[in-house]
Amino acid sequence: MLDRLQGQKRTHYCGVLRRENEGEIVTVCGWIQRQRDLGGLIFADLRDRTGIVQLAFDDNTEKSLFEKASTLHSEYVVMAEGKVRVRSSINKEIPTGEVEIEVTSLKILGESQTPPFEILENSNAGEDLRLKYRYLDLRRPDIQKNILLRHKITKVTRDYFDENGFIEIETPTLIKSTPEGARDYLVPSRIHKGSFFALPQSPQLYKQLLMLSGFDRYMQIARCYRDEDLRADRQPEFTQIDLEMSFVEPDDVYAIAEGYIKRLFKEVLDVDIPTPLPRLKFVDAMNDYGSDKPDTRFEMKIKDLSDIVENCGFSVFSDTIKNGGTVRAITAKGAVDTYTRKEIDKLTETAKGIGAKGLAFIRWVEDTPTCSFSKFMTEDEMKAILERTGAEKGDLVLIVADKKSLCLSVLGALRLTVAKRLDIIPDTYNFLWITEFPFFEYNEETGNWDAMHHPFTSPLDESIQYLDTNPEKVFAKAYDLVLNGVELSSGSIRITDPVLQSKMFKALGLSDEEAHEKFGFLTDAFKYGAPPHGGMGIGLDRLVMLMCGCDSLRDVIAFPKISNTTEPMSGAPAQVDDIQLKDLNIKTLE
Repeated sequence: MLDRLQGQKRTHYCGVLRRENEGEIVTVCGWIQRQRDLGGLIFADLRDRTGIVQLAFDDNTEKSLFEKASTLHSEYVVMAEGKVRVRSSINKEIPTGEVEIEVTSLKILGESQTPPFEILENSNAGEDLRLKYRYLDLRRPDIQKNILLRHKITKVTRDYFDENGFIEIETPTLIKSTPEGARDYLVPSRIHKGSFFALPQSPQLYKQLLMLSGFDRYMQIARCYRDEDLRADRQPEFTQIDLEMSFVEPDDVYAIAEGYIKRLFKEVLDVDIPTPLPRLKFVDAMNDYGSDKPDTRFEMKIKDLSDIVENCGFSVFSDTIKNGGTVRAITAKGAVDTYTRKEIDKLTETAKGIGAKGLAFIRWVEDTPTCSFSKFMTEDEMKAILERTGAEKGDLVLIVADKKSLCLSVLGALRLTVAKRLDIIPDTYNFLWITEFPFFEYNEETGNWDAMHHPFTSPLDESIQYLDTNPEKVFAKAYDLVLNGVELSSGSIRITDPVLQSKMFKALGLSDEEAHEKFGFLTDAFKYGAPPHGGMGIGLDRLVMLMCGCDSLRDVIAFPKISNTTEPMSGAPAQVDDIQLKDLNIKTLE
């Protein structure tokens, strides 16, 4: 049997065989999923990245081949040749379930120890263990499906942007460290002792230089790095679909991005995304949803009750408003059966964990709604609250009184918590543009106005007059693309006027010397004819995660990091020897 397969090549992948292949002689390769020895009959499921096919050995099988089949164990790597035949017992759970291979030749290409966990779809093995043996975890069909979908997404991406005149250009991975909002990963230079490269947080400066170089439309599937704490939708190294376009305004960027989203979802998922996508100004997103990346698949908008309760007898409300705060509410329709008093107490603890002092509520179970503060309110005030919130019998109203920013963020978080508990979020794709972001953000600790964007973001034309006098009135030509409550992309139109750029640096607290030291190579380029330009970066990892229906980026990245930024499989990061440190002129501290 071994000789017959010497030099033999695979003719088919396991998962492609169907009834129409009956009678064909095929050669397949892969891993043994499981083997079942029934005495005079042996079945082995052979798995590759396309699926599983059953290998059959029976009374017609040559004795030596049958004996070899009896030695097969899970995760053995084999090559098998045989005739495709219809199975006597059809398995409707797998696409190849109508056929099997009557094996005539078998070669064991690699034996396997018992793996630390079973290679199964939706494995219940702990994530730490699976990531330690990631090369085994990657054999699981659900993870392979995600990685294959990611490949298809990147292919459609390149095709779409190529067809729309974009040129794919690689930008450097070793760059100069410039402030971009997060910590840089630094790389010491062996030749220039004491100097460091940085890994790029984004290709921002280089893609702008490409616009100045006349390439007009640039794209790159770019690797980016940020030394920051991790969470389910954040990794220290990530990939973004990076774009930049010359001679454009925001509408032009929207149109290109929307065409891409429409094409991508249709080709990959066969889902029609209606365009143009809805747009919502930042201030309206915050007031309605308490978030600049709202999930709009369900309503439950935030309502302002301040004008109703500013003179009421409940001091928690009235005093908050007197001190410059606000009183706001959300209404969970039909929630009273789910949210008992005990459950509301848990919500209150959640609100306090975010920073709220407490959580008031109206629970409408009987004919008359009940709440802890009703005795302090007039009948007209209660009626007005119920009308404003749209509350009816069976509903739960949650109310927070505090400063505006905290009030909105708490209710925004509670809105998501309650919706998930009530299971009212439909399985759809809701895209949304968030536009006209504030240019500055007030820092209550320092009393200063801090920049919300990188320093090359252009302010709205009508906002420039307020740069020196009213920073709260300055808004940016910046935009985010949001999908189901996840920020997919950020972008903006860039500043190309050297005078305005200098003014922006000063507004951000940078002296001329500091600005030139950090960004001089770009600002000098602006002196030689800069076209108006703008762009965006779409988070590929997050996009794939949402299209795969996953909850974590780790499920769509081949070799991800965990929460402490380590890679359990390889043990990175790791210490290096003294010789390497000496070459770099570096000593480590205890």
